[in-house]
Amino acid sequence: MNRALRRGAPIALASVTALLLAGCAAGGETPEPTSTDAAAACLEVEAGEQSDAIEVSGDFGGTPTATFEAPLEAEELQRTIVTEGDGDPTAPGDQVSAQVTAFSGSTGEQLFSQPATLELVEGTLYDGFRAGADCVPVGSRVVTVAPASSIYGDEGNEGIGVAPGETLVIVTDVQELVELPVPGEWTEDVPTVEYDADGAPTVTIPDAEPSDELLVAVLEEGDGDVVTENDTVTVDYQGVVWETGEVFDQSFGNTPVPFSISGVIPGFGAALVGQPVGTKLLVTIPPALGYGEEESSNGLGGQTLVFYVEITETRTGD
Repeated sequence: MNRALRRGAPIALASVTALLLAGCAAGGETPEPTSTDAAAACLEVEAGEQSDAIEVSGDFGGTPTATFEAPLEAEELQRTIVTEGDGDPTAPGDQVSAQVTAFSGSTGEQLFSQPATLELVEGTLYDGFRAGADCVPVGSRVVTVAPASSIYGDEGNEGIGVAPGETLVIVTDVQELVELPVPGEWTEDVPTVEYDADGAPTVTIPDAEPSDELLVAVLEEGDGDVVTENDTVTVDYQGVVWETGEVFDQSFGNTPVPFSISGVIPGFGAALVGQPVGTKLLVTIPPALGYGEEESSNGLGGQTLVFYVEITETRTGD
């Protein structure tokens, strides 16, 4: 279980994305949904002496290495496009699939490196992270020098080892524009769900090979508002690794925290869209729509995941 993400959040669902959301430093609040009008302009950030000096190596889409002289302290946000892609430029309001790797400016050590879905909307992402994918061609590798004022500020982020006032170096591989997939109906080899006296579930995985498709089985259909791609939702959930049956994360026993559909792994968000509040469902998520095909720092890369979900609330941005 990767507990580097904000406290009380749906940790396993959000991958690294929850780290990037404005207001989601340790103890922070979930940002309110932002209208698309607020995303009308590109973030104005240019290359500078500090970002130009950072050497980045490693395969695109993998875990890169950033070499720079530490400690590094910055006063302004800078970005340098290390490799310019040949795809269409991203635009404000887009959702972008990216590999995001962050390094401590104080020590040069890597803090995290994971795939993320970035919603390029002002006020949703910290500017320090948004700068790596905002208005650049798809296929680009971007290195960003992010002063504390553009990320976690004077609070830092204790969960991932960012000290108050610390600068980060961020490498962003902008991979593709994201469109949520449409899940199929799950009718074969569906896990069983049993509940204890408090209503907490136990998911039992069948003795079968996992599907390589995104599939949803609705166990109980709700009658509330229907979830859309632009919503902020609240759910109770339990996540299980298909191969081992191990529960790697869950909200049962804790207070659920609202999150945006764009702030979770694609397979999870797609399973919620179109479902009414009150619905209970199972979703099986292949690695490509979860944490990727390769190993990840949270141990969930390359794994087929199963989530049991109860949708309790949804709200749409203005």
